[in-house]
Amino acid sequence: MPLIITSMLFVGSTVAALTAFPAQAEALADQLFTQATMTFGSLVQLLGFFCVLLIIGLAFSKYGNIRLGSGKAEYTNVSWVFMFICAGLGSATMYWAFMEWAYYYLTPGLGITGSTPQALDYSIAYSFFHWGITPWAIYGIASLALAYHFHVRRNKGLSLAAVTEAITGLKAHGPVGRIIDVIFLFATFGGLILTITVTSSTVAKGLSDLTGIADGFALKAALVLAVTVVFSISSWIGIGSGMQRLAHMACGMTLMFGLVVLLLGPTTFILNNLTNAIGLSVQNFVQMSLSTDPGGSGEFSRGWTVFYWLYWVTYTPGVAIFVTRISRGRTIREVIMAMVLGGCGGCWFFFGSLQSYAIHEFITGAINAPAMLSGAGGEAAVSLLLSSLPFGKVLAVLYFILMLVFLASHLDAVAYTVAATSTRNLREGDDPTPGLRLFWCLMLAALPLSMLYINASLHTLKTAVILSAIPFVMVLLVKIWGLLKWLREDYGSVSAQQIIDEALMQREELEIPLTASETPAREVHA
Repeated sequence: MPLIITSMLFVGSTVAALTAFPAQAEALADQLFTQATMTFGSLVQLLGFFCVLLIIGLAFSKYGNIRLGSGKAEYTNVSWVFMFICAGLGSATMYWAFMEWAYYYLTPGLGITGSTPQALDYSIAYSFFHWGITPWAIYGIASLALAYHFHVRRNKGLSLAAVTEAITGLKAHGPVGRIIDVIFLFATFGGLILTITVTSSTVAKGLSDLTGIADGFALKAALVLAVTVVFSISSWIGIGSGMQRLAHMACGMTLMFGLVVLLLGPTTFILNNLTNAIGLSVQNFVQMSLSTDPGGSGEFSRGWTVFYWLYWVTYTPGVAIFVTRISRGRTIREVIMAMVLGGCGGCWFFFGSLQSYAIHEFITGAINAPAMLSGAGGEAAVSLLLSSLPFGKVLAVLYFILMLVFLASHLDAVAYTVAATSTRNLREGDDPTPGLRLFWCLMLAALPLSMLYINASLHTLKTAVILSAIPFVMVLLVKIWGLLKWLREDYGSVSAQQIIDEALMQREELEIPLTASETPAREVHA
């Protein structure tokens, strides 16, 4: 109840302030963004790089064999991966998949001169970097800490405050626990603000071009409300029947759309450009991760890399709760591999197809997407790129439906995680009540609507993400420390073979067939 009251006061006061003082909100956002990224930028970049090293170390260590709870996995591999991809990726991904390279082409990182052939090569490479290994590693570490707390240590409570209590001893229902839950609330709303506003603006512009309906607040609000109805119904039905189906639809349609663009577009160019981008991203990974431009303004690393790591951090509370809920019976290594390889591979394929097509249209002089950013806007560029494809109108409709389905699927997962945080002493196998999930569905749509009403700029939206994520960085550090502490205490003196045998015994008790790679060593030698 305290979290619900706090959320209502927070959302209500913020909506009122944004509506009454839009110009002042824009000016304040600029100042806060610069100050926050300058103060915390290096720490955030180091944290992202550390998460990559840690997740790789865990995956290939003996700890990777630890099973997160007993029992058979509840969902198939495909459903499992699709659901946490939908939890971790907002529908704004669809916009960035077409347009992100254009921002980097105009203002590239690593000291590269803008609007040059080199800037064009590195534009998609930087896009792969920002949607690649590091963000999924951040997701992975946050998820494993909570899953270990809930499934291995059998602690009660599927929330940040509960896992913090288990690590530090500070009571989940005390002052510190309440503050942590409020931080989670801020981070969740901060991430959704950007996702919902970018999605609704892009879809509204496309529908306006296709149908002639005026592209204004009324159309955007109608889209948000329609999506709210869809994911509210899905949330009421539950994960097994609602969320699982939405996830299959969203991820299946996304992969299919990327494949269609690959086959109908300049296939050879797309494949060559995608391969080149992977090479540049891998080759320059360390420099991209830690580049701060100390002799210059550092504007690119602060405005994009730091922003993106914090953008992903805003989603880590919700993603961790959701991944924990659907990963019982999985090993630590399975979670890491599915999350990093599945999430990263899916992003690279989708971004590679759409961005390479947009770059090809730019090179041939058909559509100058970078120039449109400062003119008609990125949403207009997306609409034009879609119409330039073979069967353009049909694909445009499919694209906009896909964005809305993805948004509904993502919001469904977020509503579940916030409801889980609001439920005291949630135990393994239990879910929040449908009524509570429905309440959060309605609350999650309110604040983004105010941003649409004041027509907030991208910079203002990015500021909302930054400010809501910074407090959670400290909570994430506590979770990392707690996970390493638990692993050392529980399995530090246990051999790798003993951990494997323990996991195998759990499977044998349930009469789950073993794969050849899981055959116990004693049987091989026999």
